[in-house]
Parts: sequence; structure tokens; C-alpha cells
Amino acid sequence: MMISTKGRYALRVMIDLAEQNRKDYIPLKEVAARQNISQKYLEGIMTILSKNNYIEAVHGKGGGYRLNREPKDYKVGEILRLIEGTLMPVECKQCSGETCERASECRTFPMWSRLNTMVNDYLDSVSLADLMVK
Repeated sequence: MMISTKGRYALRVMIDLAEQNRKDYIPLKEVAARQNISQKYLEGIMTILSKNNYIEAVHGKGGGYRLNREPKDYKVGEILRLIEGTLMPVECKQCSGETCERASECRTFPMWSRLNTMVNDYLDSVSLADLMVK
């Protein structure tokens, strides 16, 4: 499993917003400058986060972004799954809901499945608040 740039940047943006005053809307331009990430690239990430109610967005003058919840209420796993889709370490039809023609004889699927559970359990145990601690 490899977390994409998009997934890593989504976490950085969420941490950045968590560190700001939660009452104010933070302009994307400021977040992009602090994180040294292209504003254009961040716009796509912010659209996903906003459409899924992870952040609140206000457009126009005085607008920007802010978190919808307290940092402790966001789990790293949920953010990464939103951006990445599955965190399964291998591509497997059975994981996507389709029946694999080798399912009955696959000797490795239980191992991959257990690894997936361990990774998701760990990432779901880490909050944005945990990542804010320097």
C-alpha cells in the first residue's frame, strides 16, 4: 500500500486547518503558502473534503475553509479512505465486492485481509489532534 501525494496533502491541509482559529475561515491561499503546496492542486482536495462535510467552505471575499468538527474527532483513517478509497495493501477483486475466481483457493488473501485490518485499526486510532502535537 502506498499513500498518494493527494492523501498526504489532505492530511497536511487538515492539520493546518486544525491549528488555526476554528471560528475563522482560512483562505486557501494562506494554507497553500504555509504548506508549500500548489493552490490549484489543493482546490481538488478541498472540493472532496467539502463535499463530504469534513470541512466547511465559504466562497468569495472573507471566505475560506474551516473544520466542521474538533480535531480529536477526525481520524486519519477516515481522511485517507475518503481520498484514497481503500487502504488494502493489494488489489483484490474480493475486496472490491466482486467474486474472485481464485477465492476458494487463495492462500494469501487471509494474510492481506488481516494486514488491511491492522493498518485501518491503527490509522483509525490516530486523530488530527494527535498529529498536532509537535
